[in-house]
Amino acid sequence: MTRVTAGQLDQAPPSAEMVSQNNNGFRPSPPAPRVRPNISTAFGIAIRGSGPQNATVDDGFSANGDVVSHKEHSYTVIKADLLIPGDGEPIPHGALVIKDKIIAWVGKQSEVPDKYASAPHRSVSVPYLMPGLWEVHSHFGGESPDDYDLGLAVFITEHPASSGARLAKGCWESLQRGYTSLRDVGGLGCEVARAIRDGTIIGPNIYSSGAVLSQTAGHGDVFSLPAGDVLLNLGVSNITPGHFGTNMCAIVDGVEECRRAVRLQIRRGAKVIKVCASGGVMSRDDNPLYAQFSPEELDCIVREAGRQGIVVAAHVHGKPGILEAVKAGVKTVEHVSFADRECIDLIKEKDVVYVATRTVIVTLLASGGKGLSKQSWEKLKLVATNHEKAYKLAISQGVTTALGTDTPPGFNSAVELEHAVACGMTSLEAIKAATANGPLTVGPQAPHTGQLKAGYEADVIAVAENPVEDVRVLQKHKNITWVWKGGSVFKGPGIGPWGEDYTLDDSVEMGLD
Repeated sequence: MTRVTAGQLDQAPPSAEMVSQNNNGFRPSPPAPRVRPNISTAFGIAIRGSGPQNATVDDGFSANGDVVSHKEHSYTVIKADLLIPGDGEPIPHGALVIKDKIIAWVGKQSEVPDKYASAPHRSVSVPYLMPGLWEVHSHFGGESPDDYDLGLAVFITEHPASSGARLAKGCWESLQRGYTSLRDVGGLGCEVARAIRDGTIIGPNIYSSGAVLSQTAGHGDVFSLPAGDVLLNLGVSNITPGHFGTNMCAIVDGVEECRRAVRLQIRRGAKVIKVCASGGVMSRDDNPLYAQFSPEELDCIVREAGRQGIVVAAHVHGKPGILEAVKAGVKTVEHVSFADRECIDLIKEKDVVYVATRTVIVTLLASGGKGLSKQSWEKLKLVATNHEKAYKLAISQGVTTALGTDTPPGFNSAVELEHAVACGMTSLEAIKAATANGPLTVGPQAPHTGQLKAGYEADVIAVAENPVEDVRVLQKHKNITWVWKGGSVFKGPGIGPWGEDYTLDDSVEMGLD
């Protein structure tokens, strides 16, 4: 778990914003009047589309040549100079057809079936087309930059309403950057996901773990506070009446508390479970080289999650924690700083997904320790001694990888593709890791996204420059010229910040029976 400073979204190379977390949470509210704020005031951004100079759009035609409105389109036909499917070779002069929320057809422009070409449709032409991106190691903390000096205690002190407001902005920014899916591995993502699904705010699809599970004296413990205060706020036993159950971390000890913690996160809406199986960097007193949780506890967490079709993500740095987590059956390993050949071979044998989070290591090192405690700075330098070597080994051995940055929503997550290429991936391999491999990190909860493939959800982005030649073009938000999520347009020429399907409702109906 890492935190990043504000104002670094467009730096190249971007410095990592330190991911943070918050514990308190909020109860789902009854339906409220559907009134939207003035987003130019709420978010400090302009309400206007910034259409690309090299993309064209025809708002549609019928078979007899009559112009039809976008609401009457049966299909959207997107033509691209180069279509990048996510998994497989790019298609020159490719085309893709969207019907409702689904990709109906993919192939050559010259082969678009007549049933689509002759029906009323919107026609869009773009230089490059690819799947929406996946960020698989995000943290939905939302704490104030003014509180960074509190360290992990901010989990307890930050008000969830303030956190939610900050996260709303970050979610919108991530979607504008082409990230149509985010995996939150410790944060308020379960609650934010509901607000996105019901249309209250705009953002990516979110797959959240809810609280990170940590043992006492583990990576999620708050060493600066008395143990009783931490357990009162973050423990899973003796929960008081009115407790929302939306902590950023859960402190659990023993098999029974591990089982209950998993069930509490599933109750909250978790699509994945996150466990700290080794020490970390941002926690003050634990050692990243040492394993955390007993094998019996890890086994319980994996089995209990698996009973509900949910996989486990494991924070791991040292070799003992890596081996114990993989043997217990986790689906993804995060950071993996001290993996050696034995670890890599086991990870590959068990078909575990490797999430290096290279961005946060590189960027915090470049900061010289600014904003970090003395202990965290020393631990960061320790894990950095082997992190790149381990990642290069994993790539060279063909381990399945997915890309995450260990940052909050809104961060310039595409820099992780640059680091993947620097560690040995080709551009197409990095694109696959950032798209097609993303759904693998949520196991049976995975949607059909991450690929431009018939039958998959229409999470699609258009890019002004060629990412196959240089993945760094994805770091410039202006290069992301169109964003479709679930078949709806959320970025494009003339599209406002709430997407093209949004209309302000003048109704005064309260939604009460």
